[in-house]
Amino acid sequence: MLTRKQHELLLFIHQRLKETGIPPSFDEMKEALDLASKSGIHRLITALEERGFIRRLPNRARALEVLRLPESISPGLGRPRSFSPSVIEGSLGKPKPKSAPPVSANDDAGGGVSVPVMGRIAAGVPIDAIQHQTHAIAVPPDMLSAGDHYALEVRGDSMIDAGILDGDTVIIRSAVTANPGDIVVALVEDAEATLKRFRRKGESIALEAANPAYETRIYGPNQVKVQGRLVGLIRRY
Repeated sequence: MLTRKQHELLLFIHQRLKETGIPPSFDEMKEALDLASKSGIHRLITALEERGFIRRLPNRARALEVLRLPESISPGLGRPRSFSPSVIEGSLGKPKPKSAPPVSANDDAGGGVSVPVMGRIAAGVPIDAIQHQTHAIAVPPDMLSAGDHYALEVRGDSMIDAGILDGDTVIIRSAVTANPGDIVVALVEDAEATLKRFRRKGESIALEAANPAYETRIYGPNQVKVQGRLVGLIRRY
């Protein structure tokens, strides 16, 4: 599964190789994807290489080879649809979707609202940006408020002091703003998503871990986009 930016970069490299036979430079890739720094391109290329979509050829500058394309990409295809989480409406009187596994949280009402699980989120160093629904879970209605909600599976231990453990499922209310101290899903440079506590330091944004083993990361105001705020957590035993 590729993120939106990974899709865009893979298609850009493929089209450039097809048109000219020469891979694009890092500056050209950065400009094409509208990223603020080359470090974002380095991370995207590494992710594509690890997933077996491209290969870096040794001892050759700018040497990239596209090994395969995902089924969702074909020549001439436009940009993939961006991630826009939405709640799947449900009620106690409606049947649960077949794909929704039983919820393990306390649910005295015996039912729940079906919420889409949009993949995994890093509670550690940032990983891939979320954008694809993998399945759905039933969430107790009193865990949700007004607005759209989605769920994410947590990977990493940087939020353990906030009670968020590796393997937990967090329930996120879609939002583009946050208050200092909120635990948020933050999209970094339109390429990577992470779960962190939101802080501001002047014009800069700080993404703060809840584990002393991880340092607080500082970003410019245009490098971070809030994707949602934590409202609940489900844990399986």
